[in-house]
Amino acid sequence: MLFRQLFNISKQLPTLGRFSVVTRTFATDSSVVTQDFTKHVEASKKVLKNIETLTAKENEGRLFAIVHLLGKQFKVTDGDIILLEGYWAPNIGDKIRIDKVLLAGGKDFTLIGTPLVKPGLVDVQATVIEKTLTHTKTNFKKKKTRQYMRINFVRNQNTMVRINSITLKGQMADLEKESRIERVF
Repeated sequence: MLFRQLFNISKQLPTLGRFSVVTRTFATDSSVVTQDFTKHVEASKKVLKNIETLTAKENEGRLFAIVHLLGKQFKVTDGDIILLEGYWAPNIGDKIRIDKVLLAGGKDFTLIGTPLVKPGLVDVQATVIEKTLTHTKTNFKKKKTRQYMRINFVRNQNTMVRINSITLKGQMADLEKESRIERVF
């Protein structure tokens, strides 16, 4: 009974419009959609030019990046140390370039990848500092009424990586061209 009363009251309230009317307007009037798209393209060109001027003056501030390593994402800046859990092939002292950059930015701008930032645009250099094992973890299994007990000791591998530098290398004008990025594994 109360639900019926609320439903009837809601039908009497003024509405701003129905969704079908709004979508029908955009679908029939293509000039509105085209104007919005051209404004978006012009705005993105202005932003890219501003980013180019900042990087040319080397005034972009402290850069940061979100990188993908060993199935996890890390937000890094220059001088950060990352602890990676699990086996990773590089040895101590190896200098590596991280290619899977999901996002990069500074104090005034951010470049967002779909899903990755264009290869060669952002250069993230790192060095492997240390490879160790974790502390000993005990896996204890017991079944009460049976005479069953098992104790296993596990130590997983850890790798510490220092981020040496994050730099923007490529031209921003190349970002305007739509190009599909091949999958990186």
